[in-house]
Amino acid sequence: MPPKRLLIYAKNVEETARFYEKHFGFKAIGLPGDRIVELVSQDGGANIMLHQAAKGQRSGQSTVKLVFDVEDVVAFCRRCAENGLEFGAIHKADGYMFANAKDPCQNSISVSSRAFRKRAESA
Repeated sequence: MPPKRLLIYAKNVEETARFYEKHFGFKAIGLPGDRIVELVSQDGGANIMLHQAAKGQRSGQSTVKLVFDVEDVVAFCRRCAENGLEFGAIHKADGYMFANAKDPCQNSISVSSRAFRKRAESA
């Protein structure tokens, strides 16, 4: 069973929610009294839950990277730059491209066209 939710411990939950809404099209939902803001995927992908990080919790210790599927990495990165999100260099891999950045909590994120690559037909 694939995961439907990922949890991020955020130093600033509101700023992090705005980041994922603005750049990746999530919709933030928070219920009164709930300690979690849930970012609902608008395309059926996994949701992201944001929870206030403890004071001593360190940000950006990356053993997990969120990867977002985008068909046109160059165009997506250009649009993000116009809105204040700078990705690093665009890398070419085996039939696809990807680029990396960080969210406001210094978590690693990536955009990748891997899901859209064309595979060679086998003989």
